[in-house]
Amino acid sequence: MAIPNSPSLFYFLFCSLLLLSLENIFALEEKEAKEGHLLLHTHTLHLSSLFPDATCSSSVKELNTNDNDKASLKVVHKHGPCSQLFQGKAKAPTHAQILRADQSRVNSIQSRLTSKSTERVRTDATSIPAKSGTIIGSGNYIVTVGLGTPKKYLSLIFDTGSDLTWTQCQPCVGYCYSQKETIFDPIKSNSYSNISCTTAACSQLESATGSAPRCLKSSSTCIYGIQYGDQSYSVGYFSKDTLTLSKSDVIPNFLFGCGQNNRGLFGGAAGLIGLGRDKISIVEQTAQKYGRYFSYCLPKSSSSTGFLNFGKTRAKSKSIKYTPLFKPSLSGSFYALQLLGISVGGQNLSTPTSVYQSLGMIIDSGTVITRLPPTAYSALSAEFKKQMSQYKSTSAFSILDTCYDLSSYTTVKIPMISFFFGGGTTVDLDATGTLYTVKISQVCLAFAANEDDSYVSIYGNVQQKGFEVVYDVGGGKIGFKTASCS
Repeated sequence: MAIPNSPSLFYFLFCSLLLLSLENIFALEEKEAKEGHLLLHTHTLHLSSLFPDATCSSSVKELNTNDNDKASLKVVHKHGPCSQLFQGKAKAPTHAQILRADQSRVNSIQSRLTSKSTERVRTDATSIPAKSGTIIGSGNYIVTVGLGTPKKYLSLIFDTGSDLTWTQCQPCVGYCYSQKETIFDPIKSNSYSNISCTTAACSQLESATGSAPRCLKSSSTCIYGIQYGDQSYSVGYFSKDTLTLSKSDVIPNFLFGCGQNNRGLFGGAAGLIGLGRDKISIVEQTAQKYGRYFSYCLPKSSSSTGFLNFGKTRAKSKSIKYTPLFKPSLSGSFYALQLLGISVGGQNLSTPTSVYQSLGMIIDSGTVITRLPPTAYSALSAEFKKQMSQYKSTSAFSILDTCYDLSSYTTVKIPMISFFFGGGTTVDLDATGTLYTVKISQVCLAFAANEDDSYVSIYGNVQQKGFEVVYDVGGGKIGFKTASCS
């Protein structure tokens, strides 16, 4: 029997070992690269951060009276520890109430955008800190402004999906619901006056409210009426008065509704301030002063504060990521974005871009949970579950069907969710914009599916947390800047 040549055998063994070593090295590098990729697209979340603090932690810096660019009014969460009117958690709406109200709002938006029957410069800057509050039991936000001469301070819900600003007014000829401040009395304001039925301003009401104005025959006063998706409503005199945003930002002859018959669960707020796109909104009424430019930062929790700014500041920020305002066929008063895709933990969803393009996506300060086409939501939920497989799943809650029991953890790692918008803009959601916490044993993915792929997508306020959202309406774009609301 022939004996193999020793040098040849040694060479063969050497090559085999070298090949095996290289395969192991490549496999290790591939594993490390994959783990590094996931690490770059993962949030490490301390579960204690999912709950508000027991004490107030203001995120907004005190007003610098020497700063002519910005004016800030400190406001707080009505149901949080920053408020002197805080009456404990028992008085706050439940999560079930919040999400039911949210679905009611979404149904109303879908109806407005899909039903034909409902179709209808200067660089001064003013900053009003925003606080999380309640409208029809949901998690919306309110600001405090002054109205009249002398001014009367009122807390108003601010809403990018509404145009008309209104507040309850004495003598409440029909009915006024309970609010935290004294109801505005126009008789006590030296600058108040009613709008006549024959004016152009009165004729603008229909496009802003969806209802034709009426005329009070005895005085030819213009009468407005507006009804919301939950059947809440306000009816009263269309008026004008002086609106004060700060000591240095006073707007004379501001058009608003002086409500004489108002019903609804507005969480004690005195009314609503409309930030929509109609001519009657505060954005358009102050266009000459603020150049159709405003921004807000929503507080991450009910124990902190945010802000609402009007006008550009002197300091320009290069960290704002802008995307063009999208103009779908049905956007109404809403601001629309062009959503092109979504990724979870760095993994792009395979959803076709066409799924997002039916009616586009609107960004709404009043909707809590982001709504996506069912096809996109299914892919998002499946990928999120895949990357969260190490955590125990639990039962669904209301409209939220991807939930986890995290009671055994103090910190968790969750995949980063990124939105890809037109103009090459990528928005990486904050950890607080990914989850909705019912309780520690029921923490849910803060997204829900629409009924059908043809419905408009909605970018809700949970996903806007952790950002200053900039509306440069005059420039035709919306920007996102990572912010702590300071």
